Amino acid sequence: MENKRNYFIAIALSVLIVLAWQFFYMNPKIEAQRQEQARIAEQAKTAPAGSESPAEKPSAGVQVSGALPASGQAGATATREEAIAKTARVAIDTPALSGSINLTGARFDDLKLKEYRETVDPQSPIITLFSPADTKDGYFAELGYIAGEGAGTAPGPSTVWTLAEGDKLTQATPVTLSFTNEAGLTFTRKISVDKHYMLTVEDAIKNGSATAASVAPYGRITRYNKPTTPSVYVLHEGFLGVIGANGSLIEEKYGNVEKEGVTNDKATGGWIGITDKYWAAALVPPQSIAYDSRFSHFSDGQPRYQADFKNDAVTVAPGQETSLKTLVFAGAKEVRVVNGYALDDSWFGTLFSSLRGGDSADVQSYQVPRFDLLIDWGWFWFFTKPMFQLMDFFFRLVGNFGVAILLTTIVVKLLFFPLASKQYASMANMKRMQPKMEELKAKFGDDRMGLQQATMELYKTEKINPVAGCWPVLLQIPVFFALYKVIYVTIEMRHAPFFGWIRDLSAPDPTTFVNLFGLLPFDAPTFLHLGIWPIIMGITMFLQMRMNPTPPDPTQAMLFNWMPLVFTFMLGSFPAGLVIYWAWNNTLSILQQSIIMKRHGVKIELFNNLKSLFRRKPQPTK
Repeated sequence: MENKRNYFIAIALSVLIVLAWQFFYMNPKIEAQRQEQARIAEQAKTAPAGSESPAEKPSAGVQVSGALPASGQAGATATREEAIAKTARVAIDTPALSGSINLTGARFDDLKLKEYRETVDPQSPIITLFSPADTKDGYFAELGYIAGEGAGTAPGPSTVWTLAEGDKLTQATPVTLSFTNEAGLTFTRKISVDKHYMLTVEDAIKNGSATAASVAPYGRITRYNKPTTPSVYVLHEGFLGVIGANGSLIEEKYGNVEKEGVTNDKATGGWIGITDKYWAAALVPPQSIAYDSRFSHFSDGQPRYQADFKNDAVTVAPGQETSLKTLVFAGAKEVRVVNGYALDDSWFGTLFSSLRGGDSADVQSYQVPRFDLLIDWGWFWFFTKPMFQLMDFFFRLVGNFGVAILLTTIVVKLLFFPLASKQYASMANMKRMQPKMEELKAKFGDDRMGLQQATMELYKTEKINPVAGCWPVLLQIPVFFALYKVIYVTIEMRHAPFFGWIRDLSAPDPTTFVNLFGLLPFDAPTFLHLGIWPIIMGITMFLQMRMNPTPPDPTQAMLFNWMPLVFTFMLGSFPAGLVIYWAWNNTLSILQQSIIMKRHGVKIELFNNLKSLFRRKPQPTK
């Protein structure tokens, strides 16, 4: 019984934290977020048009020498369609992206992700990533220059570029823009794009004057609104970057930057950006020139968040030309794509590149330092990354992520089979010792010290390790968290169907017993949401626990009886993929335990325990 108690406590303590966090923190937060979105949408219907844009001022405590020019935004004064129609543009059309480049400022401010939709409905709108500055959801990337000595007017947010070559940006056809200022400097910008989400901006600066000129390149990503999804502990959303070619990842949440902006150390190499749960925008500055960078929040005029950099000035001699290359990532955080863009020559990266095989051959490598950290794998990346790669491997074999989860569970069970065998063998031995344990209890009565010593001696004689049953549970805790992380953060799980009513493994089971699993025409409150798969999971957990006798201790017995029901309700709001994993894992555990117990000659208590639930208890004699 001591072994059983440790087993239950290990399960309860390890998992209850996550469940309670989801049930008591995440669910109310999601509900509050929905109400806030509804309130904002209602206000937007009656809000007056914004005023003219104020000059851009850095947040308190954030300074970058040589201030960036004002971004020129005008506030939320137009619809997206109206804002796009105001300026001359160059169309973008690739397998993954659609939209246009604004010739005013050469901005990337109109970008949609063709392969992703807002909901599981195939007719729902595709995801909009970038929008122009004078819309309420303004979000854009901009590259420009700050004029130095002898440079004249440098191209910035209000500069109107001329389309010099090409009429549409596609994977096969780059476009070239040009701008010549009054001082004789000609800026030529060639923009190309791969089949995924990386834009390459190659600038050539030619000095046609008789004097040297210096300019400082800058880049910024600006957005007006925070993500609509609620912020959670297991996922970072906000500012991030790797500052320097050998730098470590820097992450800053929106709330922290609102209080005080962040200035990063001067560095050479690396990247900066803003990330959502599934989407991101990032800038990779010229990697051979040192730069300053910052994460800022501006409250003047239209409130906005901004990640920007400014390179040290470059000097162009008379009659000479210099060139610079900047990368702009704007798109979905697909694992194979992001990994392909990264510079990863470690054994780990090489191993999983080989596992992916030719699948990543269509991803052009840009050798961006540690760009794979754009995806939040967490502190336990050495569990989460392999877990995803294994699931992705099975997905490419069977074409269904739900089935891939089932197959991954089998692999995990096989890996832990030796430990599980020891666990169940220990439990079987403990059961065989129950008659002797009862004799010891009768012999020592209230002498707890004597009982403990005699019990330990019995364990030693019979070669039983009473804590052996806890180690497999403790070692599988990281697997549970890794799977939770993978299902929650990877875009590959977004809108991934299983079978039947499960159309999105990253979302909770959409059915609920309150409306008779969809037969009644209303939605259940969040705290009462309990679908078919959580109920299946609860049943498998109940059966697994009934494989063993109910503990004689009243506290343990209460935990034994109520744990499946409590976990069932708490898991009702968890991603369906995780619930399916748990139900399948329980089922495999029942089969495994039955085989091992039978091998050790121990009676399987499941059917007797189930019968005892419906057996009438004898009435006490008077």
